[in-house]
Amino acid sequence: MRGMGASVNLALEQLKMNGVRMTPQRHAILSYLMDSMSHPTADEIYKALSPTYPSMSVATIYNNLRLFVEAGLVRELTYGDDSSRFDSDLSDHYHAICKNCGSIVDFDYPPLLEVERAASRVTGFVVEGHRMEIYGICSACNTTRN
Repeated sequence: MRGMGASVNLALEQLKMNGVRMTPQRHAILSYLMDSMSHPTADEIYKALSPTYPSMSVATIYNNLRLFVEAGLVRELTYGDDSSRFDSDLSDHYHAICKNCGSIVDFDYPPLLEVERAASRVTGFVVEGHRMEIYGICSACNTTRN
């Protein structure tokens, strides 16, 4: 569940247990990610937080995002050549992506476990997961096009 202070505190505790020192900047980045529904890029996070944290650099954002991904707190979403986007919602869910503006919207759907089993049978892979993206035009872009 997004936007919950308890989630941020839980994540911070997890980092502390892994020996990661909590700084105000790390707290701000993690809080922003957990409150965000937009799957922001590192640059978007920087633009949102730099007025409050003028000493924070884009490199600081990237380094902390890597740390969060490695700690299993955040998922990195890569789509083609675009900048990576980051998602703090680790639950099983899928994404609908606007081909016009690039916005990403979460939607829940029962996990496609049969697809994973079929892939394993056909390829011999030990399947560790999958990702599915739906592409189209979001309602905001569709309204402006008509």
